[in-house]
Amino acid sequence: MSYFSELAAQYIDGEWLAGDGSWDIVDVDPYTGDKLATVTVATVEQVDRAYRAAARAQKEWAATNPYARRLVFERALRLVEEREDEITRAIMAELGGTALKAGFELSLTKDMLRECMQLSLLAEGRLLPSPVDGKENRLYRLPVGVVGVISPFNFPLFLSLKAVGPALALGNGVVLKPHQETPVVGGTLLAKIFADAGLPAGLLNVVVTDIAEIGDAFIEHPVPKVISFTGSDKVGRHVATVAASHFKRTVLELGGNSALVVLDDADLDYAVDAAVFSRFAHQGQVCMAANRVLVDRGVVAEFTEKFVAKIASLTVGDPRDPATQIGPLINPVQADSINAQVDQAVEAGATVLLRGVTVGSLMDPVVLTDVPADSPILQRELFGPVVLVVPVDGEDEAVRIANDTPFGLSGAVHTGDVERGVRVAKRIETGMIHVNDGTIADEPIVPFGGEKNSGVGRLNGEYTVDAFTTVKWISIQHGRSRFPF
Repeated sequence: MSYFSELAAQYIDGEWLAGDGSWDIVDVDPYTGDKLATVTVATVEQVDRAYRAAARAQKEWAATNPYARRLVFERALRLVEEREDEITRAIMAELGGTALKAGFELSLTKDMLRECMQLSLLAEGRLLPSPVDGKENRLYRLPVGVVGVISPFNFPLFLSLKAVGPALALGNGVVLKPHQETPVVGGTLLAKIFADAGLPAGLLNVVVTDIAEIGDAFIEHPVPKVISFTGSDKVGRHVATVAASHFKRTVLELGGNSALVVLDDADLDYAVDAAVFSRFAHQGQVCMAANRVLVDRGVVAEFTEKFVAKIASLTVGDPRDPATQIGPLINPVQADSINAQVDQAVEAGATVLLRGVTVGSLMDPVVLTDVPADSPILQRELFGPVVLVVPVDGEDEAVRIANDTPFGLSGAVHTGDVERGVRVAKRIETGMIHVNDGTIADEPIVPFGGEKNSGVGRLNGEYTVDAFTTVKWISIQHGRSRFPF
């Protein structure tokens, strides 16, 4: 594909360059196993060059009229719309994303570009009163300078843009390090779109590399003031620790172990549909996915029969086939890891309701129930097509089990009584939760983020302004102050 031959490079200071490292990242189609491209990794010196370019370009960009900045995002949106077919094919090839998944990611991406147009105008200042006569207090909302962004492989275009776009809209420069499994869709494709949209050279840089080559240089570098990371809680903890030791702010969007709760008065057919999508969208490789479905014991038999039947009807296969609903995991290692966790749970006493085969990266859905309460699989983020059905005795036990996890990202409650659903939702320790809906949702102006090990900070809308700007107090004394000496 042309995108992979054209964009398999570093993008630094407006130039497409080969990496100077001593080894290559091989970009592979997870369904076919075919090599899409190779990218020689960027070195510490190239990371430094990228950050220096961003810092240099940012000064003029911050001084640019925000109405002029928003024009870049208008053009970028038009380019995404014009290139939608090409981008869809790239998502299918590099991620193993189905047509449904590609459409969903592109829809989110376009919404975020629209939101970035508004964000350009949201860095508003304030005037505050003073107890001192004649004093004027001004609060200026200023760009932080340069933001370092580390993005994941599951929704790489959207989740890269989710930090990159707002940071640029608010007057910052950016250096983006995409996941090495998705260097094009998560990195250089975004650089190409913004370059073609007229973003000045140097403002957005993409370095395709790995910690094995650069260590913590991406985080430790003196230029970036904020590090935005989306990924696992384990790596997020490391990013936060290193950043804090260098007095940098972090925005951490980490993993989840979401519960979808089905109460005794729920519409079961609707709850089944919501639970299937919430678990198996993009093969379960979604941080908000419903790992656990907690069902009131009074309706669990009926729910489970319908739930398993619907899952068994899902089509597993080639993501390029429009009929496919479950494509491959990102690589065979991920599939092996998920299967090992399933085997461990079954050996400990879990009951298998549905389990097919795994061939390479392609894994059939798995449904388990009667999972022992102390089983590690109940505590973990399952980044694959595995779901756990847990019977519960009433809403109090549902809340207790939903909260019995180190994570707190998303969730859902299904009930015939909306206010009952809200009461239960308030008791579940998550940053986001949905009544009578799925667990997977993101909107441009709502606060997106988690509690506990699921992250620190929020993105979207005004919360993004807080993440990527700083407040500066400037006072003006219009009279004369009196000093004690």
